[in-house]
Amino acid sequence: MIHSTAIVDPGARLAEDVEVGPFSVIGPGVEIGPGSRIGPHVVIKGPTVLGARTRIFQFASVGEDCQDKKYAGEPTRLVMGDDNVIRECVTLHRGTAQDRGETTIGSRNLFMAYVHVGHDCVIGDDCVLANQATLAGHVTLGDFAILGGLSAIHQFCHFGDHAMAGGGSIITKDTPAFVMINGNPARVHGLNQVGLKRRGFSAEAIKALGECYRLVYRQGLTVPQALEEIRTRFALPETESFAASIEVSTRGIIR
Repeated sequence: MIHSTAIVDPGARLAEDVEVGPFSVIGPGVEIGPGSRIGPHVVIKGPTVLGARTRIFQFASVGEDCQDKKYAGEPTRLVMGDDNVIRECVTLHRGTAQDRGETTIGSRNLFMAYVHVGHDCVIGDDCVLANQATLAGHVTLGDFAILGGLSAIHQFCHFGDHAMAGGGSIITKDTPAFVMINGNPARVHGLNQVGLKRRGFSAEAIKALGECYRLVYRQGLTVPQALEEIRTRFALPETESFAASIEVSTRGIIR
C-alpha cells in the first residue's frame, strides 16, 4: 500500500489501508484516515489531520508552513474532514499562532488544480474551489460555496453558505449567503436560484430569499433597516441564515 520510494516518517499515523504513491513524503505529526489514497510526489507536513477517504493527486503540498511573515515555526495545525478531493498542485497551509492556530476544512470538498488555501482559513462542507481559486489568510467559506477558476478572496473575508463566485472574481468584501457574485471588484448579480433548486430548497424558501435579496439590494434601505424588515416579514430558517450572514460581516458586504 506504501510505495517503496515513498518516505513516511515513523511519527506519522496512517490507517492500515492508506495508499501512498511513489516519491511522496509524509512527515511526523501527520494523521491520515482509512480509505485514503495519496498520489505520487505529494508532500504532507504535520501537524496535519486528514479524515477518511481523502484523495490527493500528484504534486500537492498539504500542511506546509504558512507564508505569513510573522510565522516563526509554532506548532500550528491543519485539520480536514472526510471525503475531500485535492487535485494537482494544490497548496493547503497550516494556521498561525496569532490567530486560530489551525486551518480547518470540512468534508466532501473539491479543490481543483492549483487552488491555494491560506493560513487560519475555515472552510465548511461540500464546497467547490475551481482551478487556481485562492483564499488569503483568515478567510471563512460557508457550506456549499462555489468559487470559479482564478477567483481570489481577500484576507478576513466571509463567503456565505450556498454563495457562488464567477471565474476571475476579486472579492474584497463579505459575501452574503445564497447570492451570486462576479467581477473585479466583485459585485452581486442576484440570488443563486439554480443552485438552490438543485440542492432541494423549497419554492417557498427560494421566493422568500428573493424578497430578502430585494430588501437588501433594491429598496434603498440601510443594512440595519433591511435586516429589521427581513426579520419582521419572514420566519424561515433560510431567511434567518441570509440575515445572519450579513449581520456577522466585519468588512461590509459586497454591494
